[in-house]
Amino acid sequence: MSANPSKVLVAGGAGFIGSHLVDRLLGRPDVGRLVVVDNLWTGARENLAHVDDGRFALAVTDVERFATEERFDEIYQLASPASPQWYMSDPVRTISANVMGTMRLLDLLAPGGRICFTSTSEVYGDPLVTPQPESYRGSVDCTGPRSSYDEGKRCTEALLSEVARVHGTDVRIARLFNVYGPRTKPDDGRAISNFITSALSGEPITIYGDGLQSRSWGYVDDIIDGLEKLFWSVPHGYAGPVNIGNDREVPVLTVAQYVASLIPGARIVHGEPAPQDPSNRCPDLTLARSLLPGWSCEIPYEEGVRRTLEWFAARLSPPAAEGGATPDPGA
Repeated sequence: MSANPSKVLVAGGAGFIGSHLVDRLLGRPDVGRLVVVDNLWTGARENLAHVDDGRFALAVTDVERFATEERFDEIYQLASPASPQWYMSDPVRTISANVMGTMRLLDLLAPGGRICFTSTSEVYGDPLVTPQPESYRGSVDCTGPRSSYDEGKRCTEALLSEVARVHGTDVRIARLFNVYGPRTKPDDGRAISNFITSALSGEPITIYGDGLQSRSWGYVDDIIDGLEKLFWSVPHGYAGPVNIGNDREVPVLTVAQYVASLIPGARIVHGEPAPQDPSNRCPDLTLARSLLPGWSCEIPYEEGVRRTLEWFAARLSPPAAEGGATPDPGA
């Protein structure tokens, strides 16, 4: 990458994870300009409202339609919904943001630049192996109700891997596992945030199925630490994919019960199982620990849930809290 101040583009930078990554990038003195491209479909301006930095600019548009003459030394592709209720509602838009968006971003990459992609543990489908190593090819239904997200991410991984192989492009691919924390939208659909917003609004915490399906809950600060090391701060030269997540596997029901214990009057109800909801999700972190020495998810879900609850409680006014969102435990 260039020795001059870096030009950086973050697609999806107004989203939950993207906005935290923007904060971390703006902490780097070598970043000379940072452009966020976000259509605000699942992102929000308020996630970036605290940014007061002359290097920063926001372009509100679809990533695949972003027009500029600039070329960027570092590109971070996070432009995709990550919750089933959102990507199932518009599968064409989801696939386009991942695949067509990445093709557009490759056109904007400066010679010698690096492109980094946040893929997902959903590429493993409903796994037959646990924990899931990066070598596991997954058990995915390529025409099922979750396929726009699963296959959009898988295709983008294939695209970037081939670009790296054929053209020598500097690529980094992370597979994220169930990230949660502040700046999640109240109606996002991810489990922990929606458990919290439902309980705060006086609505029941709804679990689909028996709640014994397990997930590996990664607090956003830990995940951003991992992405920083993988994407730019550790000189490893490995394209990926690399699992980034918490390898402490906890059932959805256990998390819901813990949320309920923190909010007086909260109650849990059960609904019909979500379609093709994976039974388990847990990363094998052998590769991450080898490439990124010293990194791990250090914040236990109990502490992360308390921090997330405090954030929502401070921001969720009574009018906004009415009719809380129904949680999707598979998110």
